[in-house]
Amino acid sequence: MTQTGSKDNATKTSKSPLLDVQDLCTFFPIRTGILGRVTGHTKAVNGVNFHINEGETLGLVGESGCGKTTVGRTILKLIPATSGKVLYKGVNLFELSNSKMRSLRKELQIIFQDPFGSLNPRMRVGKIVGEPMEVHKIASGKELQKRVGELLVRCGLWAEAADRYPHEFSGGQRQRIGIARALALNPKLIVCDEPTSALDVSVQSQILNLLADLQDEFGLSYLFISHDMAVVHHICDRIAVMYQGKIVEQGTRDEIINNPQHPYTQKLLSAVPKAKV
Repeated sequence: MTQTGSKDNATKTSKSPLLDVQDLCTFFPIRTGILGRVTGHTKAVNGVNFHINEGETLGLVGESGCGKTTVGRTILKLIPATSGKVLYKGVNLFELSNSKMRSLRKELQIIFQDPFGSLNPRMRVGKIVGEPMEVHKIASGKELQKRVGELLVRCGLWAEAADRYPHEFSGGQRQRIGIARALALNPKLIVCDEPTSALDVSVQSQILNLLADLQDEFGLSYLFISHDMAVVHHICDRIAVMYQGKIVEQGTRDEIINNPQHPYTQKLLSAVPKAKV
């Protein structure tokens, strides 16, 4: 399998990458029979390597079932890894205790794919966005309300939206709420797990532009997970192509889009719709 521009890019910078994923594996047991004995494993992620620099967006692209979402959730320790390392600022996250990992979670956030399922329908928006700040004892009372209002406005909503419930908003507005929640703790790295795939095309563009603006304003780094090459081309600096649990090709956006080497990458690009004129 072909890989272009993988770890060589890391050596071109004087600083260490913000995130360095090394030989990451996540296997799920296959259980059969009445006793549920393990008879094999599904290798959802099998020896994945990539890095993300500060202020950079890496696109992780592949078709459904290739393991890209599992990569994102394993990095954040939402799913246990089978083996490998995830170095954040040089620290292996998999070796940290729960208490030390909790303090780092402020810097590592996620935007989920489904804006309808990722928000608690029984909680008001103000509580949804403000809860991370309460849990980490960053703000409370009027200061919390003020911060929540500012976050909502920055994400294209209005401060009074804090008093409403998620079902009162459209899909694009719900995703803006999810983005505000991810920003609440002033993170350094955000895993964007197909944040636009459930939205209309016009709304997708608005969300992508918002993410780009927020990156410039706050110096964010993104792991942007998607199955859509057109979306990845729009927002990412580098692209890693994933197929059957492995990364088969990596490179800059222009390298991957204009000169794909792996047959699977070529297949993904050929599937991008082209407008007829």
